[in-house]
Amino acid sequence: MLLAIDVGNTNSVFSVSKNQEIITEWRCSTDGNMTSDQYFTWLQQLFSISDIDYKNINKVIVSSVVPDSIFNLKLLSKKYFNCVPLIVGSDNCKIPISIDVERGVNVGADRLVNATAAYQILGGDSIIVDFGTATTFDVVNQSGSYIGGVIAPGVALSTKALHEAAAALPHVEVKRPPSVVGRNTITCMQSGIYWGYLSLVEGIISKIKQERKIRSVIATGGLSSVFSRDTSVFDKIDLRLTIKGLVHISYFNEDK
Repeated sequence: MLLAIDVGNTNSVFSVSKNQEIITEWRCSTDGNMTSDQYFTWLQQLFSISDIDYKNINKVIVSSVVPDSIFNLKLLSKKYFNCVPLIVGSDNCKIPISIDVERGVNVGADRLVNATAAYQILGGDSIIVDFGTATTFDVVNQSGSYIGGVIAPGVALSTKALHEAAAALPHVEVKRPPSVVGRNTITCMQSGIYWGYLSLVEGIISKIKQERKIRSVIATGGLSSVFSRDTSVFDKIDLRLTIKGLVHISYFNEDK
């Protein structure tokens, strides 16, 4: 069985799959200082609840945008699962799509994983929108090459910045307000965040489509389902896109 680990800036996802089928997944706050023993203690309880024998885990793949976490995840794999993990972005991990960006540019592991999954699901000429700590827009061309994208501040990050920069403004939940024109401070802020961010997403997708031949748009990240009710720009929403990409990359490397 495969343990796929996606370490984001805010949250980390651990998923177990068998024969490329995702069995279960768990989520926790990202902590770059978490030791291999702490990871295993947490995972062992979840394995038990899910009736999974951890001794059946014989493969691990990791995508991380937090460099401090990689050492202890490598140690976790070797110490408890008796394997050397595949680390997306390292020499021991091959990606099934080509990367066509400026020389010397390092593309985030999560973006490459999402692009891999999107190409498998939708084919080329597609945009991947990931609502994470940053909101990223990544483009895969017809031949399956990753050709770049756009990085914008994430919704939660923007909301936090607004609250911290203006002492009189409260921290508000990201949700669809009852009307565009707010009648109190909270709904005014929610309207600006919700409709403003939706306009940003639609606007960037429109600009990319003007510049590139695009056939489809896929969205992932928790807030993708929140924003999708008021837009038709997404052809598909897949909250497991990154994990599916990791699973595919793992099996792709087995043939190498």
